[in-house]
Amino acid sequence: MPRWSLGFLLIVQMLAACSNPQTTESSNIQSSGSKEQIVLAIGGESEEGYDPTLGWGRYGSPLFQSTLLRRDENLKIVNDLAERYEVSEDRKVWTVKIREDAKFSDGKPLTAEDVAYTFNKAAESAGLTDISVLDRAVATGSYEVELRLKEPQSTFVNRLITLGIVPKHAHNENYARNPIGSGPYKLVQWNEGQQLIVEANPEYYGEKPKIERLVFLFTEEDAAFAAAKSGQAQVAAVPQSLAVQKINGMKLYDVKSVDNRGLMFPYVPASEGKKTPQGDPIGNDVTADLAIRQAINYAIDRKALVEGVLEGYGSSAYGPVTGLAWEEPDANIQDAQPEKARQILTEGGWKDSDGDRIVDKNGLKAEFTILYPSNDSTRQALALSAAEMIKNIGIQANVEGKSWDEIKPRMHNNVILFGWGSHDQTEIYNLYHSSSAQGDFNNAGYYANQEIDKTLDLAMGAPSEEEAIAFWQAAQWEGQTGFTTKGDATWAWLVNLHHTYFVSECLDIGNPQVEPHGHGWPITSNIADWKWVCN
Repeated sequence: MPRWSLGFLLIVQMLAACSNPQTTESSNIQSSGSKEQIVLAIGGESEEGYDPTLGWGRYGSPLFQSTLLRRDENLKIVNDLAERYEVSEDRKVWTVKIREDAKFSDGKPLTAEDVAYTFNKAAESAGLTDISVLDRAVATGSYEVELRLKEPQSTFVNRLITLGIVPKHAHNENYARNPIGSGPYKLVQWNEGQQLIVEANPEYYGEKPKIERLVFLFTEEDAAFAAAKSGQAQVAAVPQSLAVQKINGMKLYDVKSVDNRGLMFPYVPASEGKKTPQGDPIGNDVTADLAIRQAINYAIDRKALVEGVLEGYGSSAYGPVTGLAWEEPDANIQDAQPEKARQILTEGGWKDSDGDRIVDKNGLKAEFTILYPSNDSTRQALALSAAEMIKNIGIQANVEGKSWDEIKPRMHNNVILFGWGSHDQTEIYNLYHSSSAQGDFNNAGYYANQEIDKTLDLAMGAPSEEEAIAFWQAAQWEGQTGFTTKGDATWAWLVNLHHTYFVSECLDIGNPQVEPHGHGWPITSNIADWKWVCN
């Protein structure tokens, strides 16, 4: 047994004791759901409201609004509002023909003018949906629109998948809290911080939803579990630590995802004295050393994290897209190798010169801080466990839980336990291209490698999503360079979570797709197909 195992297990047991309730006894309470109404406790309240032009829907179904395209349960791109689309030879004009029978929930027809307005507004708003490549969207007919780009972008297809269409006639400063759309459901009532009630949209062009009303409860994870246990919620998202429990009348859905967790390393030395545009410090002299970053990657036992922290509901992650079609398998490493990690440190000039069990180099000790959001017990457990693992190779990581307001000014000079994960390859570009380092969450470590930049640019400019894959893979590792462990080791990616849900045995939710990061309601991607199977 590795030397860190006892301490690691003690950490996991301590956190489990704090967060896990006693094993649930069988409940005789019958589910209160029906084909008329179900209750969902799956988080996902959007503080900014439900306006796609500001980012709503980028991590899951926008629910109230339709999109031009969508991904099916196998992540294959299929039509939604669009009947067809084509891309010009120079890859700068996307021409989309939309269906002619779509209406908004207020009964007004949805036309190409609404599509053009939505895309132009999203570009102008500079919201969380990155559509900066758009030059102009133009309606060329009642049901045909041209999306004209400034330059080719292989990932632009994802904007057609995630950007919900809003009505030009009803989009205003109040829209985010009173959305009107052409999706399968319409908003009826929103009590902020408590619940949101939606009903089937009678104007929906697709097959009528089989559940008439949905009530979303905005609760903490333990309250969601309690609601499911008492029969008050028919769908409940729970952390992996609660997924091991049993609830009478409910079954557990163990849904694979690309919702990852990893340690982001500041890439440049603090001694360079760089500051963000906001004046926050950039860089860390310890993590700027490649040997430190690579040693950490090899020392961490990801399988143990999956089993010990995630209760088996997850998988090892070696990059930001582990498990997706654009992953480079050759970038993966054999981890849980403390001896290899020590060798890397020794060859990099790191050794314990004063016997305190922390290696040092030129008077600099291998010590840094890992920050995580204090309200996230899973990230806490991952951070503490990873710190215990690397302590065994002579690296001291001090773990601190903070609010995001406290983390933000410190996230460019400390190691951060981040969560990402998207079906959109643009996220790779944002995490690793030097131009993305602007003092925010994208490329927070200020990583810069000209060769990687060139490869990422080739991926973005490729003729299609399929033809871009080779470049996305090369940026991860192409035998000589890459941003993953064998190359620059800019992160220590740890795990991909499985999203775990308790679902009433009376509710058929079909086959969930591999889900993205947990913001929004990814489980509802096929919500119109859900059906109540009990009388």
